[in-house]
Amino acid sequence: MERMYISDLYEIDFYAWTQEQVSLLKTQHWDKLDTVNLIEEIETLGRKERQELRNRLGVLLGHLLKWQFQSEKRSNSWLGTIREQRIQIKLLLQDSPSLKPYLDEVFLAAYELGLALAIRRETKLGEQVFPEVCPYTPDQSMNPEFLPESN
Repeated sequence: MERMYISDLYEIDFYAWTQEQVSLLKTQHWDKLDTVNLIEEIETLGRKERQELRNRLGVLLGHLLKWQFQSEKRSNSWLGTIREQRIQIKLLLQDSPSLKPYLDEVFLAAYELGLALAIRRETKLGEQVFPEVCPYTPDQSMNPEFLPESN
């Protein structure tokens, strides 16, 4: 395929473009690769992994907050979500161990997401009820045995 066609294919049919890039890589036709778009896609993959970690951690922290600050409404659903997010985060870190340091780095942003979830959903509690700073450490949050005490 012509270089111009491959670049056009990226805009017209992304899946076909990916298959063409795989074929070119396997056959080592380096000069025919759509390097500009290939670089962009690889960078995007890395960002998506980081976003998934941040979002899953946010859901986990939100449910830990609900567990602690609205103990009268605790449910198996909340417990299931806490367990599932821990497992999903663990699997994500197993698949991409280099994300482990990012867990600490993103913890504050994830807490903000979790706080928004706790305030927005199911709890009728205002923001002032919840601590400004996350009351859990990353290790506590990921510990399968940890559930916060009621407030």
